[in-house]
Amino acid sequence: MRYLPFAAVLVACSTSAADLPDTSTATTAGAPKAPSARGDTVAATGTVVRDSAAAALPSSQAATQELPIIRGLYVNRFAAQSLRRMRKLIDIADSTEINAFVIDVKDEFGLNIPTQDPAVQKNAGTAGVIPNVRQLLDTLKAHDILAVARIVVFKDSVAARVNPDHVMRKPDGTPWRDKQGLTWVNPYDEAIWEYNFRVADEAIKLGFGEIQFDYIRFPEPYKSLPPQVFPNQKGRSKPDVLAQFLKTANARFDKVNIRTTADIFGLVTTVGGALEIGQEWEKVSPAVDVVLPMTYPSHYPRGAFGVARPNAEPYKIQQIAIARARQRDTKLGLTGERVRPWIQAFSLGQPKYDASHVKEQMRGVYDAGYNGWVWWHPGSLYEQFVPALEKKLVPHAKTAP
Repeated sequence: MRYLPFAAVLVACSTSAADLPDTSTATTAGAPKAPSARGDTVAATGTVVRDSAAAALPSSQAATQELPIIRGLYVNRFAAQSLRRMRKLIDIADSTEINAFVIDVKDEFGLNIPTQDPAVQKNAGTAGVIPNVRQLLDTLKAHDILAVARIVVFKDSVAARVNPDHVMRKPDGTPWRDKQGLTWVNPYDEAIWEYNFRVADEAIKLGFGEIQFDYIRFPEPYKSLPPQVFPNQKGRSKPDVLAQFLKTANARFDKVNIRTTADIFGLVTTVGGALEIGQEWEKVSPAVDVVLPMTYPSHYPRGAFGVARPNAEPYKIQQIAIARARQRDTKLGLTGERVRPWIQAFSLGQPKYDASHVKEQMRGVYDAGYNGWVWWHPGSLYEQFVPALEKKLVPHAKTAP
């Protein structure tokens, strides 16, 4: 699970709307890609437009299409490797509004897909890969399910172990390790960038229709740990280098008409500057097609946004956090379904979450002005939350973003 550094939580939740930066100028990084699979778009009339025609357009024409509504489920490495589990998840999608699966292609354990690229092969790891992955992707396509490739970038212990010259360091030159004893690859190292881009290239060749980068961040610089040293930093700030990575990726995948998206901490939507791990809304959002903030109610401390128990108020947390994101994108000149929040479909503390808590989060997203979202459960076990889903995909955004 992707938790927030507690120190950052305390800082972020004291931020008010007045603290948000006034950024009146902006540029969009690339035109939006054509919708893929069952990613529906919303016409000006508010009706859903099926994307089959848009997906068949040449990229020059497809780029003018609206960004699609994506409502997805996270599928972890082990679920993706299980034919039985995948059948159950496909059954959920077939009978509901779900139209996308975010599938682990590379996580902290290495690759989850086969590859013939020697530069990618050497970082494969030992946790196995999805069997008959092409067949699986063909099946998802036949069921109108968009396959999104989740790629964990800088928290990559396998690549760090295999490429010891490309890791973060301590002042004495030895590898830096986090509180779990893990070494992270160096976000300033462009060889690491290229490796992750090549993983994405492999996923696209297999048939994935969207690239989603996760762990686009630096590790928490706890005072109890040694200072972090980054070879090849060249005076670049953390937010700038993360944005540079994403812009480079987006330009690369624009050429093959594939959307580039990024997961970020939920607190980034409300913090005025950058979190200590380098994520800053005004840097990340223009660099990609879609941002996925992890606005899980359980991750906000008591009193956040004036809410005594955030985990018990899932609607309020999602609505406030995502409305702030929309506010900031509006100032950047970015419109459409460019924000696709993560929904908490798991329990952490009290109350224990059920379908009603998930549905309240979805309502919060709609009322903030967006139609799309993705559910996260670390074990990809969603059956108890299915009653929150509708049978058909219908747009519900209160105000079209």
